[in-house]
Amino acid sequence: MHARISLRGHALADTVDGRARGGHARAAALTKEERREAARAAALARWSGELPQATHDGALQLGDRVLIAAVLPNGKRLLSQGTFLQAIGRSRTPKAGTGGFATVDGIPFFLQSEQLKPFISEELLMSTTPILFRLRNGQRTVGYDAMLLPMVCEVYLNFRDACLRDGGHVPTKYEHIVAACDRLTRALARFGIRALVDQATGYQADKAKEDLLKILEEYISPNLLPWTRRFPHEFFREVYRLHGWEYRAGCVKHPQYVGKFINKYIYEPLPPGVLEELKRQLPKNESGHRRAKLWQLLSVDTGIPHLDRQLTTVLTIMQLSPDKATFDNHFRTLFSKQARLPYAPPKALTETTR
Repeated sequence: MHARISLRGHALADTVDGRARGGHARAAALTKEERREAARAAALARWSGELPQATHDGALQLGDRVLIAAVLPNGKRLLSQGTFLQAIGRSRTPKAGTGGFATVDGIPFFLQSEQLKPFISEELLMSTTPILFRLRNGQRTVGYDAMLLPMVCEVYLNFRDACLRDGGHVPTKYEHIVAACDRLTRALARFGIRALVDQATGYQADKAKEDLLKILEEYISPNLLPWTRRFPHEFFREVYRLHGWEYRAGCVKHPQYVGKFINKYIYEPLPPGVLEELKRQLPKNESGHRRAKLWQLLSVDTGIPHLDRQLTTVLTIMQLSPDKATFDNHFRTLFSKQARLPYAPPKALTETTR
C-alpha cells in the first residue's frame, strides 16, 4: 500500500514538473512580438472585471501640455496614458503591435530601447505597471502612477547627458522626446507632482476638509461638559501682573481683554479650525456673552488634555517672564517650532480640576 502511494506521488510530481517544463518551453518558443501580444491580451481581459473609479479627476496644465489627472479611492494619483505619452513627445496611441499594456522584462513599450536601459532604475520599474480604472464619468481609462512622469523624464535627460559627455550627440529619433522631457522637468519638481495632481483634481481641498472634520471629531464633544474651574486663579494673577494691573484675590470678573488673551495664547495654538468651531457652536448673544465656556465643548479624551497641557505651558512661561514683552518673546520662540497638530494624550491620564 505504502509503495503504491509513493509511486502515485512520484507520478503526480513528474506530471506537474512536466507541465511546468512544457509551459517554459512554449514561452521560450514565442517571439518577442508574440509575448507582447500575450501580455496585451491578458491585460485587456482584466477590463471585464470591476475597475476602480476615480474619486477626483481633472486637467493638469504643465507648460504647453495638458494631462488628465485622477485620484483613486486608495489615494493613488494617476495620469492618463494618452496624455502621459503626449507630454513626453510620444504618440498618444501606442505603435501598432505594442499595445498600451505591453511590457518586456517589466519595462513599458516607451522605454524598451536598449540605449535607455542603463538609465532605468529599480524605483522606476516599480511604477511602470499600467493601471486600469474609470474616470468619474464612467469612461474606462489606462493610467500610470503620476510619479512615473518625472522619472521617465530623468531617464531621457540622463541619456542625453551621457551622449553629450561621450562627445556624441542625441540620436535624431530621440531629439523631440528629450526636448519635451526637458520642458516638463522645468515645469515641475519631482516631489511636487502629487500636489499638482491634487490641485488639478480638487482632491487637495476635499482632503483638507476631510482632515479638518477628523480633527473636529476628536476635539469637539457633542455635549457640554459640566462647569468646573478650568483656569486657576494663579493664571489670572499672572496675566494681571504681566500687564501691570492690580489683581484682587477671588476675582471672577475680568476685563474683556483677558478673553482675547486666552483665545490667542490658549485656544489658537490648538489645531486649526478648533477655535472657530467652538465659537460657531457657542455664539455670543446680544449682550456679548456665551451660554457656556468654550472649553466645555472640548472632548474629554483629546480636547481637554490638550487644553490643560497648553494652559500649564503658558502659565509656566508667564511665571518665568518679568513683563509682557519677555513673555511674548518666549511664547513665539517655543511655539514657532511646534506644528499645530492633534494632541495624542498618554494612555494613563489623571484629570486635573481647573
